[in-house]
Amino acid sequence: MRIAILAAGLARGTPQNALVDEYLTRARAIGRQQGVVALSVEEVSVSRLREARARIAEEGEKLGGRIPAGAHIIALDARGKGMTSEAFAEMLGAMRDAGARDLAFLIGGPDGLDLGPGVKPGRSLAFGPQTWPHLLVRAMLAEQIYRALTILGGHPYHRA
Repeated sequence: MRIAILAAGLARGTPQNALVDEYLTRARAIGRQQGVVALSVEEVSVSRLREARARIAEEGEKLGGRIPAGAHIIALDARGKGMTSEAFAEMLGAMRDAGARDLAFLIGGPDGLDLGPGVKPGRSLAFGPQTWPHLLVRAMLAEQIYRALTILGGHPYHRA
């Protein structure tokens, strides 16, 4: 399975990007043993249009164009479902075991995420009811992916 994090906004040179790189490096090291052959982050620029709806639509169109054909899509959204780390690991393991080839996590820009009528996420995931900075959400997601792979592999990183 290949996992892609598709996000609006550029993180190059930020402390959050250093965290994403650290956790994805760790995840890549253990991921192959767990059937994850690739982990990537792709960014699109944040829209500069005046109106929020137009910005959301432009960013959604850009993100939608990056989704691999046939990918299972999970949108990060404050209104989505919260999951324990164990449930998240179980979900990733179930997708892998069912033969999912591509999994795409989508993170919108500061105004939100709308992928338009042609793209429907299979589910929405929330990291709690709070609003988190989008760059921080990337780091949190990267850590949860790493944690899920360690749970699936019986690695001692997850101590719950």
